[in-house]
Amino acid sequence: MKRFTDILISASALVLLSPIIVILSWKIRKNLGSPILFRQIRPGLNGKPFEMIKFRSMKDAVDKDGNQLPNNERLTLFGKKLRSSSLDELPEFWNVLKGDMSLIGPRPLLMEYLPLYNQEQNRRHDIRPGVTGWAQINGRNAISWQDKFKLDVWYIDHQSLWLDIKIIFLTVKKIILKEGVNASSDITMEKFIGNKQ
Repeated sequence: MKRFTDILISASALVLLSPIIVILSWKIRKNLGSPILFRQIRPGLNGKPFEMIKFRSMKDAVDKDGNQLPNNERLTLFGKKLRSSSLDELPEFWNVLKGDMSLIGPRPLLMEYLPLYNQEQNRRHDIRPGVTGWAQINGRNAISWQDKFKLDVWYIDHQSLWLDIKIIFLTVKKIILKEGVNASSDITMEKFIGNKQ
């Protein structure tokens, strides 16, 4: 039932939102250049790697030595608006349609985090990662990694159609109010470096 819902909603969203996707693609090309999409390998169901796609929100700026500049120097005002509105996530509906992701589930993080999880935290890969999830409506980037992982596992143990509907509605509310977009004053969430002993 969950997979059927994912296919139905993601396919409908890609069709209905296609004019917005086209306009955003043009604006990204104009403001940030190409490529339009940000592609990165992330762990999916059972930790299996897949290529997640999002709209690009940062410039490919480097210093005189060719090293990539920090996020806060590469993120433009346009990119900030793209992120705060969550419009950069729209291409992920394609990942949902393909079966790499689900509409609701733990957010797919970085491959380099896999060996850093404890056994309980690693359970977040027992289901497909989501475009949004329980952790996103309960703090998003404004809570600690440990709290985020606890919320992910809580969702896995309590998932249901009604909980998914609740998460969708609360996600829309969060986006409108722009709650928890950034972690404190940082541009992006700080990296997970493992659990304190």
